[in-house]
Amino acid sequence: MTQLITTELVELDQNLGNTPEAVIRHLASKVAAAGRATEVEGLFADAFAREQKTATGIPGGIAIPHCRSAAVTEPTLAMARLNPKVDFGAKDGPADLIFFIAAPDGADQEHLKLLSKLARSLIKKDFTAALRNASSREEIVELVDGALADKPAAHAAAPAGAAASAGAATGAAGASAVAGSGDGAGARPGPRRLVAVTACPTGIAHTYMAADSLVAAAQEAGVDLQVETQGSSGAKPLDPAVIAAADAVIFAVDVDVRGKERFAGKPVINAPVKRGIDEPAKMVQEALAAADNPNARRVPHFGAEEQAEHDAEEKGEHIGQKLKRALLTGVSYMIPFVAGGGLLIALGFLLGGYDITDVADTVVVENNFGNLPEGGLAIYLGAVLFKIGALSMGFLVPALAGYIAYAIADRPGIAPGFVAGAVSGFMGAGFLGGIVGGLLAGYMAHLIGTWSVPRWLRGLMPVVIIPLLASIFASGLMFLVLGGPIAGLTAALNSWLSGMTGASAVVLGIILGLMMCFDLGGPVNKVAYAFAVAGLSAGAADNQAPWQIMATVMAAGMVPPLAMALATVLDKKLFSLAERENGKAAWLLGASFISEGAIPFAAADPLRVIPASMLGGALTGALTMAFGVTSQAPHGGIFVFFAIGNVLMFVLSIIAGTIVTALAVVALKRWAAPKTADTVESVPATV
Repeated sequence: MTQLITTELVELDQNLGNTPEAVIRHLASKVAAAGRATEVEGLFADAFAREQKTATGIPGGIAIPHCRSAAVTEPTLAMARLNPKVDFGAKDGPADLIFFIAAPDGADQEHLKLLSKLARSLIKKDFTAALRNASSREEIVELVDGALADKPAAHAAAPAGAAASAGAATGAAGASAVAGSGDGAGARPGPRRLVAVTACPTGIAHTYMAADSLVAAAQEAGVDLQVETQGSSGAKPLDPAVIAAADAVIFAVDVDVRGKERFAGKPVINAPVKRGIDEPAKMVQEALAAADNPNARRVPHFGAEEQAEHDAEEKGEHIGQKLKRALLTGVSYMIPFVAGGGLLIALGFLLGGYDITDVADTVVVENNFGNLPEGGLAIYLGAVLFKIGALSMGFLVPALAGYIAYAIADRPGIAPGFVAGAVSGFMGAGFLGGIVGGLLAGYMAHLIGTWSVPRWLRGLMPVVIIPLLASIFASGLMFLVLGGPIAGLTAALNSWLSGMTGASAVVLGIILGLMMCFDLGGPVNKVAYAFAVAGLSAGAADNQAPWQIMATVMAAGMVPPLAMALATVLDKKLFSLAERENGKAAWLLGASFISEGAIPFAAADPLRVIPASMLGGALTGALTMAFGVTSQAPHGGIFVFFAIGNVLMFVLSIIAGTIVTALAVVALKRWAAPKTADTVESVPATV
């Protein structure tokens, strides 16, 4: 196995800058210089993005910036002993020992286990003392290799309790950590019993360090604690008997807990994974207090992401944010059905013509390759493709509603959400009805999941009781009360859009263009896109308004990344090296209708990039509507040219908006924040 750290990846007693950004960039450059990464900027961007999510400083003057990155070619450790120290966000102050963990996207399990093992070693005081006392790079490498091989550090005596902490984590792949009772099932009657789950987005460092810190704190308190680490190097689920015997559960996580329903009914303490490293003793005491409090928050009887109360108290997430998250989840899960189905319908029209809608059902049932219909193979294949696409598009509203409910109530919300969506489609309530039905199903499933029920009934809650009652409630309301009015509103809206011509159609194009460019893949962008695809299947030769809306949305969404790419060519001195590299990729992203390709530019300079993007998007939207451009495909950009009506004007509209946005960005950057070549080129100089 390739050595994870070498002397060329070590910096001793150096000044690498006074910010985490500068230190991470420098270490990323060392990884690339060692031939272990294809580029500095890509690795730095991934690592710094991870740092911005959660600071990687931990108590004891240590920081562990880490990431998975496509730029990394082999698992690597880079280490720096800083002078002066740099603040990486630890509560006890700046850090002098920095370990940069860089893993490839597809790192193998053995390497991931070693990387996780090293992270766990960093909470051992004898190991960190030895690192501080080392006099050479060779000595650092030897110490790290020894830690990975479980050799004791020879340069500092282990403080009292260090051995216990060092051996606290046991089990396959570090998946279970046990303190107190030796049998692992809570057979000894003496100590209190807790279980915990730790997980972080990357699953390399914090996941395992939090587990070890919690176990060590539990040992000191005389508590039996077992931990399930849901990390990258494998996870071994806790024994159901251990969970059943636990007095309370600790979730130290930054991501969803897999299999949360296993802990249903247990008092729970929920916090970010970093708190498990910074304040493990406090979390253990809070869990014990929750176990003694009959009113303590408990894990619901379904795998909901968080209870509403906890969201408000711990995350500060208000109802608007919850609603936005649910809607975006529904749209994101709906898109694969729409994208595939829409393209298939477009191919069906290409082969069979617009009249294929009238004969598709008959052709696919009565004909085959040995009995071709009138018109031959093209008509037969067109009918098959159209029908597959139409059936896929039929899942649009059920999938939207089902996954809105899933975002609110996790898996028990899926069935009632899909049913409510199907009812919405049956009632003619369409896209709007799907949203309403999904919200009703999700919130009812969430509410039922909070009910306190006897232990014998808990197993039936997520698979029978919750789906049954939530389906009756949500779908019953859609049938009896809401479906009719929403269907009437939907029909009126479609009629209004279909009747739009001339100036009113141009106004709609401007509005859709502004929405697509406002937040580049965010909620407003997604609402415009979902609105367009919801009407896609209603388009026809005699009513092309839905297809015009789809073309407008797609064309406007292509403008921001294409414009940013063009702007980096027009005046590259206004952009950093990283932005110029992103600009190269933005050509393809824009051509493919991936608006998110402009996000790196908008994040760096939102007050200039977003208004300029909206200006070009509005122009493109107005032009596509004015010229009657249509699209029978919901995605694909220029690569689905065969599904675009009046493709020349489609391209010209995009070019016009792209040029306007690019010129606006360049002008705003020059006027509002003049930059010289020297100041811009100095950005990567810290590498």
